[in-house]
Order: sequence, then structure tokens, then C-alpha cells
Amino acid sequence: MAASNRSAQYTNIHKVLAKHYNPVAPTTERPVIEHLLFACCLENARYDLAEEALAKIVDAFFDWNEVRVSSVRELSEVMARLPDPPAAATRLKKVLQHVFEDGYTFDLEALRKKNLGPAQEEISKIDGVSSFMVSYVVQTALGGHSIPIDSGVIRVMEILDLISEKDAEAGVVPGLERAIPKSKGIEFGSQLHQLGADMTDDPFSSMLREILLEIDPKCKARLPRKPGRKKPAAKAKQEETAKKAEPKAAKKKTAAGKTTKAAKTTTTKSKKKDTGGKKPTATAKAPKKKAVKKKTVTTKKKSTKSSAAGKSTKAKKNSGDKISKRKPR
Repeated sequence: MAASNRSAQYTNIHKVLAKHYNPVAPTTERPVIEHLLFACCLENARYDLAEEALAKIVDAFFDWNEVRVSSVRELSEVMARLPDPPAAATRLKKVLQHVFEDGYTFDLEALRKKNLGPAQEEISKIDGVSSFMVSYVVQTALGGHSIPIDSGVIRVMEILDLISEKDAEAGVVPGLERAIPKSKGIEFGSQLHQLGADMTDDPFSSMLREILLEIDPKCKARLPRKPGRKKPAAKAKQEETAKKAEPKAAKKKTAAGKTTKAAKTTTTKSKKKDTGGKKPTATAKAPKKKAVKKKTVTTKKKSTKSSAAGKSTKAKKNSGDKISKRKPR
């Protein structure tokens, strides 16, 4: 992107942000060390949460030396409302440790007397210090023109297509200080930081989406989306083909169902004709078997009776023969 075009975009960002965010002026009476410690809490966080975190640290511990020797876990519990308490606690502890070991004191007021370049270089050498913290101290405590940039702002600039991947990895926004004059640096820096803090807090916010689209309507495709909201193109095509194939499969199923139903009805009708309209059941079959058995029994009885009758008639014949054979008196 050309420098003139990028500069116009930064100016446009400032105009849009002025509609949605009020500028936050830094507390000027703070010593340099407190500006640096406040920057530890402010990175990727809203101003009110950072102020609250630093105030709780001051109330919970006796002095900065006690904070220095405290564990990251203890500090994180005190600053629990920050977006990333362990990261902020680690930065705070490292800064105090380095400053104490360097001069056995927590005083950095000597930086105000130095030129801006050497002072900025000295701050950047402190252990645990990020580029955001260096820019914040240079802007608020030393009166330099340096706009603080954290990861939330970097993400915003990526969506607006104002930085490259290389710039994003380095955490820089080229040409920002040249496009925004020093007189508007604190105002623009605080508004831009609020936008970045909202991005860190909730990247899917509808308000954030509206602001980014107002800055650049073409950034819609680059806006963050909730996972699982948009389906991949290949999966969408598969679902479309499956939906198209569903009616055909349903028709085949209904046709098959009709044929099987018709076959069932014909078989049931034929069975009814054979059984005289009555369905054969297990209970109906059992009496038939018993009846057959009874018949066999009755036939046996009849046969025995007939044999007995035959014997009686034969006996009678024999008796008649005997009587006939007898001599008359």
C-alpha cells in the first residue's frame, strides 16, 4: 500500500474513532516507574481495568519491594479482572526485579533528564518490557511522539489491511506517527488502544464489527467469525448434493414401500380365502389336533364295543347250537 493511501486511512480511522471513544488523558503526576508499571497492566486491557489493577496492587502490598518478591500467582489473584493476569503479573515482577538490581532503588526519574533517544533505548533494555510499554512511557512520561501498539491494535490493522504479515510479527504499524501529528498523538493513541482492547475482549462484538465496517466497508471478509459458523465450500457442496438426492431416494423408498404393501395385502387376502376369512391362530390350531385325538379314541372304543358284541353273538350261537343238540325228553 502506498504511503499516501495509508496516511489517509489513518486519518479516516481517527475520525471514526472520535465518534465512538472518548480520549483518555494520562495521569501526569505519576513518577516514571509508575507509568511503566501502569503500562504493564494496560497492555491489551481497558483503561478502567488497568487503573483498578494497579490500585489493588498498591493497597495489597506494603511497597514495590514486596511486590517484587511476591509470586506471579499472588499478583495474578490481585489483578484477576485483567484479560491476562499471569502475563501482566510476569511483566510487573520482571520490571521491578530489573530496576532494583540495576540501582537498588525503584526510581527512574533520571530518564526525564536524558534525550529522548537514549532514554527510549534504556527503557527498552529493561527485562519484561514490551514495545507497547516503551511507547507508552515515551508518550506519557517523557513527552515524545510514540503511539503505543499492542496485539489487539495489530489485529485491527490486519483486518483493515494496513500492515503486512512481517509488520504484524514485528508488532509495528509503519507510518502511523507520520500520519498522526504529535498534538493529536495522545488522543488518537488512547482511542486506538480502546479499539484494540475491545478486539481482545470480544472479537465477535457487533459494535466492534460496525466500527471496523465504518472505517473500511471492504474488510467484511476479513472480520473475525465464530468457529463453526461458516461451513467450508466442499462441505456445503456435499450437503447440497445430498439434499438434491434426498427426494429421489424418498421416491424410491415410497415406491418400494407401496410394492411391499401391495404384496402383503395380496398374501393376506389369499390366506383369508383359504381359511374362510378367518386368520389362522395358534389357539385355533390346537383344538383341531385334540379333536383328531378324540376321534381316534372313539374309534378305538367303537372297535372294542363291536368286538364285544361279536363275541356275545357268537356265544349266543354256540349256546343255541348246544340247546339244539340236546335230546328231547
